[in-house]
Amino acid sequence: MSPVARRHVIVSGCSGGGKSTLLAALDRAGYRVVTEPGRRIVEAEMQGTGAALPWIDLEAFARRAVEMALRDRAGVQDDGSWVFFDRGLIDAAVALEHAAGISLSDSLAGAAPFHRTVFMAPPWPELYRNDAARQHGFDAAVDEYHRLCAAYDRLNYRLVHLPKTSVRERAAFVLDTLG
Repeated sequence: MSPVARRHVIVSGCSGGGKSTLLAALDRAGYRVVTEPGRRIVEAEMQGTGAALPWIDLEAFARRAVEMALRDRAGVQDDGSWVFFDRGLIDAAVALEHAAGISLSDSLAGAAPFHRTVFMAPPWPELYRNDAARQHGFDAAVDEYHRLCAAYDRLNYRLVHLPKTSVRERAAFVLDTLG
């Protein structure tokens, strides 16, 4: 694994599980954070044609998310510090596999692996809320969570489930786990 990839950490897991809130706290603490491609795509699509929204055309959405995540990764300059990805490339590849049957190995071909530890936000119904960008229900979010866990396992990542605690405690947990 390249030295750069060793510092690229994925925060994944259940939709509505507090990932973005955790990453905002890490950003405020001075760590670099790459925001979720899916949210950015939904925001752009809702301002435009809306054709590549996950509830309209999941395959088109997932293809755009893979492309955006690849650009995100290529644009991160290495300065030796941690970089946290809110979902990102592997999550997008899992969505594309689910929507179109395109294998993870095809979507991830040539991409450097990420840090071997992946932080997973577990299903947390007390936090889960629908909004304009998250229109699927909690059951669909849990199904996606299980697909992600299975995919990361197939790719030999070490899954660390985030505790259901405060944002401050979650951020400390992530940093302590990384050492």
